[in-house]
Amino acid sequence: MVRVRVAAFAVLSLAYPLVVYLSLGRFEPRWMALLLFALAALRALTTRQPVWWAAAIGAGVLALLATAFNQALPLKLYPALVNAVMLVIFATSLRFPPSAVERLARLSEPELPPFAVVYTRRVTQVWCGFFVLNGGLALLTAFWASNQVWALYNGLLAYVMMGVLFGGEWLVRRRVKAAHAHG
Repeated sequence: MVRVRVAAFAVLSLAYPLVVYLSLGRFEPRWMALLLFALAALRALTTRQPVWWAAAIGAGVLALLATAFNQALPLKLYPALVNAVMLVIFATSLRFPPSAVERLARLSEPELPPFAVVYTRRVTQVWCGFFVLNGGLALLTAFWASNQVWALYNGLLAYVMMGVLFGGEWLVRRRVKAAHAHG
């Protein structure tokens, strides 16, 4: 059952900007807030970690604001909230090691060599920068861009940027590993 909730959360999260965009003008924001309530509930039901409970509460607050004021802006702020939560997670892991990327790396390679620990810390820093940039652009598009630009950025371009960062990091990691394998 947990896997179903996690999968439902992932699908709803990825589709969120598109669903909001397609719903704007067709439904009142207070009805669209149901999707955000669903995301908040799914997030709360799939975690025991306080930071994700805070994210669920934040999403719930945005949904309440959209419902109470019947405005779309709180709905459009959700991507910025997600980036803020991710920034907190990654930045906190830099302050209290191991870094977020090191934790992920140790899932497949429990005995990381020292160079890999340094590398994963640097990658975590890069992701922090990404979350600042992406979250800032999500905020800018929510407040000052058209609904079309908001949906294009948050529903497509942000995902492309993440993919480019993942792919670029994968290529760099291969080179770093190769350099250290050959001495």
